[in-house]
Amino acid sequence: MTAAALSLAPDDVHGTDGVPVRRSRAERQAIVLDTAERLFASRSSRSVGMDELVRETGLGKMTVYRLFKSKDELVGAYLARKAATVLASIDADLMRLEGDPRAALLAVVDIVERDVTRVGFRGCPFTNVSSEYDDPTHPARSAAADYKFELHARLERLADQLLPGAGDDLAAQVHLVIDGMYLSGGLLGPDGPASHGRQLAERLVDAAVREARATV
Repeated sequence: MTAAALSLAPDDVHGTDGVPVRRSRAERQAIVLDTAERLFASRSSRSVGMDELVRETGLGKMTVYRLFKSKDELVGAYLARKAATVLASIDADLMRLEGDPRAALLAVVDIVERDVTRVGFRGCPFTNVSSEYDDPTHPARSAAADYKFELHARLERLADQLLPGAGDDLAAQVHLVIDGMYLSGGLLGPDGPASHGRQLAERLVDAAVREARATV
């Protein structure tokens, strides 16, 4: 075994020339969060202890705790990253459909439909994880609430574009359809009531547009 291999720390990796290369803080964070996502998604955040998580990352214990001071902080960071990923996917579709609020509104529901029908879907991670903690100030609860707020803000913006000055009710209705799809899909599978969510959302949108036109 070479001296380089003997001196290799848990936070290091071999470069192409065999010399240890120090991982950046962002790389180490990604390793921890990727590991957390894999473990939390297959079980639950409460059932995964920090010792197990550290072991699964392959990093040193002190490294993980320097990145995340507690399990609570890690769970919050996991959900915050998940929220950023989901919202970025939604925003990409909204940008593509700029100028067509009806299509954009339904595209959000389409994203949810693809999620609830994927293999291994176990329900909305924001609801699943945040429901494990009673304290409303827990980082997981805060991250989940922030995500729901951001999602609803996008639905309201699109509904207001479609129904100027009268989009609040439609945004709330579509949001309820989305939450229902996540709940039903996690419990009853993709072929249950969740499979009708997109169709229901389309009916709600079109009915709201017809009603608005009838009152003009």
